[in-house]
Amino acid sequence: MTRPEIAGFSAARLARLDEVMKRRYVAGGELPGLLTLVWRKGALVHTGMSGQMDLERARPMREDAIFRIYSMTKPITAVALMMLAEEGLIGLDDEVAAHIPSWRTLGVYASGVPTLLASAPASFLTTRPGRPMKVIDLATHTAGLTYGFMMRTSVDAAYRKARLGEFSTPGGLDAMIDGLAKLPLEFSPGKAWNYSLSIDVLGYLVQKLSGMSFGDFLRTRLFEPLSMTDTAFYCPPEKLDRFTSCYQPREGGGLELQDDGQKSTYATPPSLESGGGGLVSTAHDYMRFCRMMLGGGALDGARILSPKTVALFSLNHLPGGAELADMAPPGLFSEAGYSGTGFSLGCGVNIDVAKTRLPGTVGEYFWGGAASTAFWIDPREDLAVVFMTQVMGTDARLTLRRDLRTLVYSAMTESYA
Repeated sequence: MTRPEIAGFSAARLARLDEVMKRRYVAGGELPGLLTLVWRKGALVHTGMSGQMDLERARPMREDAIFRIYSMTKPITAVALMMLAEEGLIGLDDEVAAHIPSWRTLGVYASGVPTLLASAPASFLTTRPGRPMKVIDLATHTAGLTYGFMMRTSVDAAYRKARLGEFSTPGGLDAMIDGLAKLPLEFSPGKAWNYSLSIDVLGYLVQKLSGMSFGDFLRTRLFEPLSMTDTAFYCPPEKLDRFTSCYQPREGGGLELQDDGQKSTYATPPSLESGGGGLVSTAHDYMRFCRMMLGGGALDGARILSPKTVALFSLNHLPGGAELADMAPPGLFSEAGYSGTGFSLGCGVNIDVAKTRLPGTVGEYFWGGAASTAFWIDPREDLAVVFMTQVMGTDARLTLRRDLRTLVYSAMTESYA
């Protein structure tokens, strides 16, 4: 910790951040508890904590609590991919079929219903894609894949029927790839942005090209070098006393238990190590990941990526420099707003501050998790923020992140951008 004023922050305004978040979201019954870390100019300038990590047992929030980070796993997977890119094992412009031959004949959905899938998978009529799928399409959710929970199309209904991407699905990542090979794409690669299993596919590619399980790669090549000692695809029994319980909104107000931290399925290794949403972590572990990125790919002597590779995360890689608002289907679920936002490698990126209607910086990259967690890295301001809580399906998710961003930037007394 350092005095906030040394890092260009107001201590009084950071106290306002804590007061507003506690009053509005914890005391207001939207969140069980929360933990916020703010890092700037090489030091931790703020730790904010309130509420409880387990309402049923009245256990207060603690700084070393372990959280389900869900889609905040995605940027970590993208970093793992870029580590292999730096070793010459894969390129962003590679055709995916060069690494997954069974996908060479994937077609684009034209018609058909998933109820016929079990007896006649070929009942889906398809057309040829406009161009081959590339690795960059996977990294930016423009590959034509989807998630089963989208509840929008016949293709995502087929994903649900096949249980694609579920942590408990037998056969793990190999089985997921085989299942995806039997289903059509929702659209031709590069034609739209659709939140999807594509980052899980990147995890499969890391596993295949590295010759080790995805979890082992992350542990030995990323987590151990960065001293991220509490980040993994499950929470071992000896750490369950630090594992938070997860909640969801109760009809009529308040929260109800969604996953008991002491009886969670996360207490055992999953069948499928999901690069799109499977990790658990602590706020300080995730901040070490952010600090590595903020430090140009290195932390405490551990070099993970080159600064030039890290700089790619501040760029918009959507086709033609489009915004998410231009490419995302109406009503599509996302962990971020669309206006002023592009998509980088496994995470969103700010490309037009005015359109976001929020304080921020062009080139900052960010994302969130399904249980309302969030992070962002602002290289130009030498800033990283990690926010942890555990509530699924809350309508307050985007408002919460708006307030968090507004209050953090409002506490700054110096800007470098």
